[in-house]
Amino acid sequence: MQAGKWESAVAKQGEESQGDVQPGSAKAKQDTVKAVYKRGWFWAALVVVLYALAGFAGLPWWLERNLPTQAQQYMGWQTTVENISVNPFAMTVEVTGLAAQDANAEPVLAFDRFYVDLGFWQLVTGVVAFDTIELVEPNIRLDLLEDYNVNFARDWQAHNPVVDEPDAAPAEPEEAGSGPKIYLGKLQISGGELMFRDFSMAQPESFSISPLDFGISDLATYSRDGSNSNYSLEGALGEKTTFSWAGSLSVSPLHSSGHLRIADIDSAIIAHFIQEVMPYSLQSGSVTLESDYELLGGDGISLITRDGTLGIRALALAIAGDDDTPQLSINRVDVSGINFSLREHYAGIAKVAVDGLQVSAVKGADGELNWLRPLAAATPSAAEADGEAGTGDGAGFRWSVDEIAVSGSQVQWRDEQLDTPVDLALQGIDLSIGKLSQQFEEPVPYELAANLVAGGNLRARGQATLVPFTLETALSANEVVLGQFEPYVQMATNLVIRDGRLTVDGELDLDGQKDPMTGTFSGTGELKALDLGLKDDDEPLLGWQTLQLAPIEYNLSPARLEIGTVTLSAPRVQVTKNEDGDENVSRIARVGEASAAPEEGEAEDGGEPGMIFRIGEFVLQDGAVSYTDRNITPTFATRVHELNGTVTGLSNIAPQQGSVAIKGRIGELGRVDFGGSLGALGGEDTTELKLDLSQLSLPTLSPYFGRYVGYNVDSGKLNLDLTYQITGEHIKAENLVILDQLELGQEVDSEDAVNAPVELGLALLRDRDGVIEVDLPVEGDLNDPEFRVGRVVARAFVNLLVKAAASPFSMLGSMAELAGLSAEELGTVYFEAGSEDLVAGEEEKLSALAQALQERSELVLNIRGAVSQELDGLVLKQQVLARRIGLNGELVTSERIDRLEGEYRRVNGSDALEVMRSEQGDNPQDWEIALVKALTQDLNLPPEAFGNLALARGQGLQRQLLQQYEIPPDQLFLRDPQLNASGNEDGEVAVQFTLDARS
Repeated sequence: MQAGKWESAVAKQGEESQGDVQPGSAKAKQDTVKAVYKRGWFWAALVVVLYALAGFAGLPWWLERNLPTQAQQYMGWQTTVENISVNPFAMTVEVTGLAAQDANAEPVLAFDRFYVDLGFWQLVTGVVAFDTIELVEPNIRLDLLEDYNVNFARDWQAHNPVVDEPDAAPAEPEEAGSGPKIYLGKLQISGGELMFRDFSMAQPESFSISPLDFGISDLATYSRDGSNSNYSLEGALGEKTTFSWAGSLSVSPLHSSGHLRIADIDSAIIAHFIQEVMPYSLQSGSVTLESDYELLGGDGISLITRDGTLGIRALALAIAGDDDTPQLSINRVDVSGINFSLREHYAGIAKVAVDGLQVSAVKGADGELNWLRPLAAATPSAAEADGEAGTGDGAGFRWSVDEIAVSGSQVQWRDEQLDTPVDLALQGIDLSIGKLSQQFEEPVPYELAANLVAGGNLRARGQATLVPFTLETALSANEVVLGQFEPYVQMATNLVIRDGRLTVDGELDLDGQKDPMTGTFSGTGELKALDLGLKDDDEPLLGWQTLQLAPIEYNLSPARLEIGTVTLSAPRVQVTKNEDGDENVSRIARVGEASAAPEEGEAEDGGEPGMIFRIGEFVLQDGAVSYTDRNITPTFATRVHELNGTVTGLSNIAPQQGSVAIKGRIGELGRVDFGGSLGALGGEDTTELKLDLSQLSLPTLSPYFGRYVGYNVDSGKLNLDLTYQITGEHIKAENLVILDQLELGQEVDSEDAVNAPVELGLALLRDRDGVIEVDLPVEGDLNDPEFRVGRVVARAFVNLLVKAAASPFSMLGSMAELAGLSAEELGTVYFEAGSEDLVAGEEEKLSALAQALQERSELVLNIRGAVSQELDGLVLKQQVLARRIGLNGELVTSERIDRLEGEYRRVNGSDALEVMRSEQGDNPQDWEIALVKALTQDLNLPPEAFGNLALARGQGLQRQLLQQYEIPPDQLFLRDPQLNASGNEDGEVAVQFTLDARS
């Protein structure tokens, strides 16, 4: 027992006195080994060594071998890695040279370097912290597949099938704030490339985003007062498109603000994504979008954008199937001041500016608009539309656009549904529209200015409301050329608009609050230089210098038109009866089905007329009406001109008492005086009119005398005193006809001529002064198509002649005989061929002849205009050709030849022109003469051409003797024109005078 305690004591003492053991002894060595093994630092060092070996060597070795295996197992990718390094002490991982291919051996993922630096000390506080994450030059291929899946999800789903598991009890919701705390000091992606391939569209496309740079710093998933992360994203898509996104971000609470800009989005990119939803072809253009934004979380997501802009440049849009020709192009669109608030349900735009808009709209032969044609196939059925209706909830959403400005724009319109397609174009369009918003009842100011390419300009300024529709506008259309609208006029007429310009200026107000829409127009109008003709007819039909209407007051509903004064200046009307008996005015309206609807202004159901109109005063200035009858041989032609006067109180509402007072001339000497009172038009009021005609040269009526009397008229004058009373459709007329010094000419063989001794009848009707006075009353119904006042009066006069010849003793009178004198030296004057101008020196004969007439008042000079169909015909044909192709004295020889060649080419063709040219010399004058001769060889003149020229020569001589030499009118009489006059060796046409003496 004692020994045991001792030994223990010795052992204890030995342990305590280890430091006293002699070095080098075995005991000392044994004691030292045991001490190292048992010390803590030894094990700590060992752990560090093992940790270092595992971190620096083991983990990289394991990752390099398992990463490809895992990628193959879970994604089906073939993956290679150049190197993986781990620093267990710095807690960093670096992967370099990773490349992965999918099952189709296509590259899907690659990068040069991936680096992660894990924050160790923050782990102690429960935060998973990454001080740095770097990804250098990543290459990612992202495919959007036909089923709208992506290649990453497809590969995962293919290698990770879903296993059905029994329904698990629903998980209890996690408490707020129980999620992991994650902190990211810096995430940097640099030099990346994203290849996006879209197979979901009919036309697959690929897009490359490169370079792609992204950075974010100081990001935490937990709340930190006053600390937000900053991020930036920059990249390029294709050759032009760039994008940048920068700002700050807080995850808890959710808050982000920054600036986003996407610049120069190319049309090819946009076209790809809209190809299946827009039935048009985007040919070119680029879009730039940028905005500041702020995103807030909390009870609800709040998104706010501020000061956003949208820019569109060089946009060109084509209609599919129209050979890809752009039908819409825009130089630039700038949208500024774009603001949006999701929480406030508001979107606003400060200004939309459009410059260089060009739109082409075509209405096809089938009546379909080219812009609507592609929409027909895309329009949903009624059932689909019903099902989709109401899916959106826009209640309470507010929006506004402060200003819309369109400048330098053009709209082209082509209507191919007409017999002759019409092309209209508005250019220089400047349109400004004031503030628009969801409050459709608020007035919107606007201003429009545009020019018609074919002539004219339009101006409008005012305001409008959308719901209910109202419009207030100051409207102006200035110098609008009417010819551009000719095809529309020809829808219902055969008219050709050779000239004419319209000007309208006024105020237009429309109000759609009630049905039918009401509205008024107040202003003035002017239509000047109007020239209308008929298709396939070179002759004029209707025209005037100016037509002014001021003021104009028009009410839409009920329809009412009131015009203060209508002033018609220098109107010209050409009425022609053709060989078949039809008049040209009857060809104005196109033959078609009669409309069952009442005419505008016509009474409906015997009540008030459809439209009420009133014209305070109609002023006629220097009017002229020409009438040509080709249904009779020779052709009859006359002209009523210098018509001046007024018509007041025109209306279709009784009681109305108007008046008419118009004076004018007929032929050279004739006078017309037309006046009376007017009742309401279209009613039963009585209208009383009086027409006085005096000094009309009877040879003008020779063709009618020849047909119905059997003789031409060689001389004489006509006076008419006509009184008409019209009540409704009933007419009662008194016609006093006075024939002064009527002398018959040659007998005419006519089937329509009266079978009676006409000369005897006329002799009996004459009084001692050679005057025939006949009163011919007429009464009838204007609705009777067989009733025509002129025809009835002519028939009554012929019947009177027959009666006078059959009963000579009842109508005896005295007869005056005329003896003629002649002087051969004064009996002939010469005219330039094809002209109304005398040959130089011929006026000396007129002077001598006038002197003889002034000295001998008993002489009567008969003037017989004449033409030579051979000499005059050649020149008249040349004049017709010159008018047709626009030849005039101002053109030089080369210009005249160009127009002649063009006409010959149009008539005979280019080959014939070249053949004819080869047969001519190089002399331009000879070539011009040859062209004129060829073009006039087969040219036909109007039947009345020679008669008109002959008559004009006679009337010109008569006028010159009256005005220049003051010969009394009763000494001058026109004779029936001569159509086969002779000429002299110089090609001048002879006109002969004859002298008669009044007994």
